[in-house]
Amino acid sequence: MHHLLPLLVAVPLLGAAVLAAGGGRVPRNVAESVGCLVSAGSAALAVVLLLDSTPPLVEWVGGWVPVHGESVGIVLVGDGPGLGMAALVCTLTLAALVYSWRYFDEPPRGHAGSFPALLLLFQGGMCGFAMAGDLFNAFVWFELMSVVAYALTGHRVEEARAVQGALTFGVVNSLGAYAMLMGIGLLYARTGELGMTRIGEGLDAHGPPDALVLAGFVLVVTALLVKGAAVPFHFWLPDAHAVAPTPVCMLLSGVMVELGAFGVWRVYDTVFSGPGGLPAPDAERALVALGALTAVVGAVMCWYQRHIKRLLAYSTVAHMGLFLVGIGTLTPEADDGVALYLLGHAGVKAALFACTGILLDRYGSVDEHALHGRGRTLRAVAVLFVVGGLGLAGLPPFGTALGKSVTEEAAGGPLTVLFVVASAVTAGAVLRVAARVFLGLGPRPREGDEYETTGAGERPETRHRLSRVPDTMTAVPAVLLAGSLAVGVVPGFAGAVGRAVQGAGTGGLVHVSVHWTPLGVLLGLVSTALALALAAVAVTRPRLIAAPGRALPLRRLQSGHVGDYVAWFLVGTTLLGALALPGILGG
Repeated sequence: MHHLLPLLVAVPLLGAAVLAAGGGRVPRNVAESVGCLVSAGSAALAVVLLLDSTPPLVEWVGGWVPVHGESVGIVLVGDGPGLGMAALVCTLTLAALVYSWRYFDEPPRGHAGSFPALLLLFQGGMCGFAMAGDLFNAFVWFELMSVVAYALTGHRVEEARAVQGALTFGVVNSLGAYAMLMGIGLLYARTGELGMTRIGEGLDAHGPPDALVLAGFVLVVTALLVKGAAVPFHFWLPDAHAVAPTPVCMLLSGVMVELGAFGVWRVYDTVFSGPGGLPAPDAERALVALGALTAVVGAVMCWYQRHIKRLLAYSTVAHMGLFLVGIGTLTPEADDGVALYLLGHAGVKAALFACTGILLDRYGSVDEHALHGRGRTLRAVAVLFVVGGLGLAGLPPFGTALGKSVTEEAAGGPLTVLFVVASAVTAGAVLRVAARVFLGLGPRPREGDEYETTGAGERPETRHRLSRVPDTMTAVPAVLLAGSLAVGVVPGFAGAVGRAVQGAGTGGLVHVSVHWTPLGVLLGLVSTALALALAAVAVTRPRLIAAPGRALPLRRLQSGHVGDYVAWFLVGTTLLGALALPGILGG
């Protein structure tokens, strides 16, 4: 079965090449059908391989196998977490393709397959990153998915805002790529290896960690935190989401940001967790501190948005912070919880973006204020949006609730409060939007200050505003929400995820039971009740907690100037190094 691993990358890349070459010679529905078939086939293959991933599958591409322990080849590792992420990537790509079925403006003549081709390229890059067994090729896949993401973000190239958002995305993430490449160079200089496992063994053999190890850790993890939109590397994400097509937003928030969290977990666990890597207290301090900061900033900024796509983007930032906190606790229980949380969040967030796209194409706006009461006729969309908000809050039995509860109990103490409050605030913002837009509750919101991005007057992504919502556009978010629910209710699923994560992260030596607990259910109900209360107060008494001026100093930082974002990139890199430094000095 290990020989099939390269197909998870090769098939979507080949499909993209076929669509790019033949897109001008086939009807649009044929091109989109090919994209869906390729993505569906890749998803099925990923699931088949996932079921046979114990012990992990290893494939040296091209036959460049290690000789006397030395290797220069491309290695793909098909373990539970890697293949699980690949299956998630393929599934959400399929959802994005189905959602956009005959949905965008007709492309220029001869380019019918350009958008599905780009999505398949994006899928191939993300799958390669998920399965990469060596750092250099992880960097290669990192760059492939990044370049395609820039093109997808600026897909509406005739709009200046789209080009600017894609340029900001490209500059900040390219800095992350340079940092990663320098970190790989330092680690290669120390160990003479590129394989993650071999680098870890080389660091352990060298002795106690020193400044070079710290620099390698900071540079590589900085790149992954940029991709994961952790504070203060996050500024590109809301700007990109504001201009990217809705199916692209589904993938950016649904799986690409999660791959940043996955990369942090993979790199630390495989490369830096041994005696020659970064001491556990330093890694815990760095990841938990940045995670907590990310959760707080993301939740506050999410609450004070009226541009719905930006609101959802900041929600992604907040939940990325919670993922980092869970990873930073460095316990098997927290790893299991983060994996489940990530799966549940992917379905919920992609569904919420899909519903927002319907509003954009029906009313030409994603402005919470301008849409007040206009969504009353979209009953099905209203139900899906509310369900998505409840799932984001962690309402049992959603997968978000199960993953959050396991992670909360593993983190313990004040961090539990952080999980409850951050999820409640982000979900409360979503439920507030639902109450105002779909139910018309509360007084019409007043205009804010000049720093607000409104989202009014947007151009629909269809040729004309929708008079009738296509069935595919409502079926996709419904299926995604059902999938998020299934993560929490399907018997044995949580245990299977836990075994896969534990087997990859600990060599199968640790076995932790993953299940619902009374405390976890209670915390989920508390965060949901708090979210509903916040939404109710915001709608009925908007002056109490919804005045946008209160977050004005924080919102000024989202300036839209790429130079400012580059400066914050340097600040974040320095902060990460300072948080991880004490143990190295002590050694």
